[in-house]
Amino acid sequence: MNKKKFFEEINILGQCRRLNLSLWQCPSFLFLIMGIIIITSDIFTYFIGSHYISDPLLVALIVLILSTVLLIISFFITQSFEKLAEAARMKTEFINIVSHQLHSPLSNLRWAAELLMSGRLGSIEEKQSEYLKIIKENVQRMRELVSDLVIVSRLESANLVLNKNEIFLSDLVNQLIEEFRPLIKAANIEINFTSEKNLPRVLADPLQIKLVIENLLENAINYTKEKGKIVILLEKRGENLYFEISDNGVGIPKKDQKFIFQKFFRSENVLKYQTQGTGLGLYICKAIIEKSNGKIGFKSEENKGSTFWFTLPIVR
Repeated sequence: MNKKKFFEEINILGQCRRLNLSLWQCPSFLFLIMGIIIITSDIFTYFIGSHYISDPLLVALIVLILSTVLLIISFFITQSFEKLAEAARMKTEFINIVSHQLHSPLSNLRWAAELLMSGRLGSIEEKQSEYLKIIKENVQRMRELVSDLVIVSRLESANLVLNKNEIFLSDLVNQLIEEFRPLIKAANIEINFTSEKNLPRVLADPLQIKLVIENLLENAINYTKEKGKIVILLEKRGENLYFEISDNGVGIPKKDQKFIFQKFFRSENVLKYQTQGTGLGLYICKAIIEKSNGKIGFKSEENKGSTFWFTLPIVR
């Protein structure tokens, strides 16, 4: 082993950074802690043994056996943690590479489909237009999946940096309602937004909080039946701003509720109403809100609707 390789092996902080882990999750640091515990155990065993056993050789043998057993156990535990950490790092790198490689060809496919549908390259038949529309819609779904995977990868590797600013949450909600207005109208859904007056600002990343509200609003629209109703509430509660969105849609079965914030999970009953979706939206919402020092939760009843809420600390 050359000198450079040797220093890389003993550089605990460097190994932790390479694996994108905090110090207390890093296998090398855990192995060091276990070593300290083993030494402490040996010293403690020696003093206890010499107090009760007269033969010093027997005491030394007991200490040696204990040290060996603890060392073997700690080695295998550390190795297991290291393999898991390396697998997680490789998974993150794989997602980043694949996402990056898919972005350009998907954009090219979308532009090509739009160009053909526009008729600028010649007239197209109605049947051809239908197939081009299917291509465009599926390309968009793939782009959304790639985008969600990138965000999840950054969240899990702690590389998602929040650019926090003081923002008025009510302005953001109003902006998003207007952006979703055509979809809300097409779905024949009534929407009401109630906000307290003169609400304080919150310290958060506007782009990431916008993504959270987008996900919650889109879910409410997608899983609410025609002539349904969506109610949004924004108010101050203690030292936090409280956001709530309720619908009278399909709801979430009780047996599925404990999995609702897990990656790739989609409740069985929603598949009957909406086949699109990655199952990553609520996982991303939870991660962003918690990273913003807020809390998120929900309550739901099947066939009666759902209420999702989150809080964000206000600017003092």
